[in-house]
Amino acid sequence: MRKKIFTEKEIKLLSVVFNLKRIRRIMKKYNIKCPIRKANPYRRMMKATQEHRVVPNLLIRQFKQEVPGKVLLTDITYLFYGKGQKAYLSTIKDASTNEIVAYNVSNRMTIDLATDTLLKLKQNRNFTKAKDALIHSDQGVHYTHPEFQKMVIN
Repeated sequence: MRKKIFTEKEIKLLSVVFNLKRIRRIMKKYNIKCPIRKANPYRRMMKATQEHRVVPNLLIRQFKQEVPGKVLLTDITYLFYGKGQKAYLSTIKDASTNEIVAYNVSNRMTIDLATDTLLKLKQNRNFTKAKDALIHSDQGVHYTHPEFQKMVIN
């Protein structure tokens, strides 16, 4: 038996109000499937375990500070090369001087890409971290990972 998929327009043409339980019962009886994408269960598990914490935004878009080394910005970007090959570039930029103070390139996007960039920042002898320095990033899985956050604190 083929599945019949109704569009939203077809349902609105019926213009009859039904209880949600009744709709589900009818859908089950006639094997009607709704083509809406389901939520990602891993995102829910990540929030439930609180392993990947999001740190409060202390910077509030005040990126340009007078002191070099006080605000550091980090992100990962894709680099396409050759015949459809992809590399990943992780950078840490000083917001006041616009200087890239650390970077790392990899052919795989793992947590090591972000943590190795932090290690390179700590090994950079030309960079001096200011007192009360902040590192600002998006809320990606690399930056909310406990290992990355532990390295930022230390």
